[in-house]
Amino acid sequence: MTQHPRPTDADREFVAGAYDLHVHVAPDVVPRSVDDLTLARRFAEVGLAGFVLKSHYVPTTERAAVVRAAVPGVDVLGALALNVASGGMNPTAVEIAARGGARLVWFPTVDSVNQRESKAEAPAGSTPPMWAALQAELRAQGIDPPPVRVVDAAGTVCDEVVAVLTLMAKHDLVLATGHLAAAEILAVVRAAAEAGVRRIVVTHPEFTSQRLTVDQQLELVELGAYLERCFTTPYTGKVEWEVMVENIRRTGPARSFLSSDLGQPSNPPVEDGLPLMARDLLAAGFTADEVRTMAVDNTRFLAAQPVTAEAGR
Repeated sequence: MTQHPRPTDADREFVAGAYDLHVHVAPDVVPRSVDDLTLARRFAEVGLAGFVLKSHYVPTTERAAVVRAAVPGVDVLGALALNVASGGMNPTAVEIAARGGARLVWFPTVDSVNQRESKAEAPAGSTPPMWAALQAELRAQGIDPPPVRVVDAAGTVCDEVVAVLTLMAKHDLVLATGHLAAAEILAVVRAAAEAGVRRIVVTHPEFTSQRLTVDQQLELVELGAYLERCFTTPYTGKVEWEVMVENIRRTGPARSFLSSDLGQPSNPPVEDGLPLMARDLLAAGFTADEVRTMAVDNTRFLAAQPVTAEAGR
C-alpha cells in the first residue's frame, strides 16, 4: 500500500473554511476512493467549507442537493461538464443545470478537440488519468462521436459557445476552461469577459494537455481569470513542483487558487490535498497571507452564491 504524506492538525487549521472546487468522488463510472456523503462528513470533521462535485460524464447538481441535505453544514456544489455525454456545447443543459442550482460549468474536458488530438506526452513515470482508460474502452466499442468544438477554423468562438456564455453570465455561473488548448482558452476567456461572466477559472494550466506558458497565464490574468493550481498535477508527476511554484510567483497569488483534483484510489485522501499544498507553498517561501488567499479567500469567492438580476430584486 502506498504511503502518502499526511497533513498535521496545524496544516488543516491553516486552510479551515476553504472550498475544494475540483474533486472526483463516487458514484462515478470509474473507481473512486470515497463517496460524496462520506467526503462531506470528512470535510465537516476537518473544518473545510465544501466542495464541487466534478464528473466528466453526468451533471451533479441533484447529487449535490441530496448531500447538502444529508450532511448539513458542508456546502456541496453541483456542476456540469460540457462533454458529449451532456450534449456537448449545449445551452439547454446549462440552463437546466443553473435552474437546479449548479455553481460551475466546465468547458469540454475528455471530449475537447485538444484532449482528443493531444500528442503531448506526460513525463516518464507520471500517473495517467483514470478517465483515459474509459475513453479507450468506449472507442474500442465503436462509441467515438466527434469532439466538442469551441472555435471554428479561423479561431472564432462558435455560436453555441456564445449562447452558453450568455446563459452563464445571466445565472452568474463559474466558467472553468476544461481541457481546451491555449489558443482556445484565450478565445473563450475573452468571449466570456465580453458576455459578462464574472468568475472565470483556467483549469489546471500545468496539466499535460494544457501546459500554458507563463506569458499565456499572465495574459489570462489580465483578462480577469483565476488560475487553478491542482494538487494532483505535480503529485502524479505531470509537472515539476518547482515549475508550478514559479508560475504562481510570476502570475501572483491573488489570481491563483488551490484545488485537489483528488479522488483516485492511488492518491491521498481528498481532504488532505489543500492542507498539504498549503504546507508545501509555505515551505517554498510564500507568506501566510498569500497562501490563505489562494487556499481560502479565492476559493470562497469562486464558490459564493450567484449574484443575478433576480436575486437583487
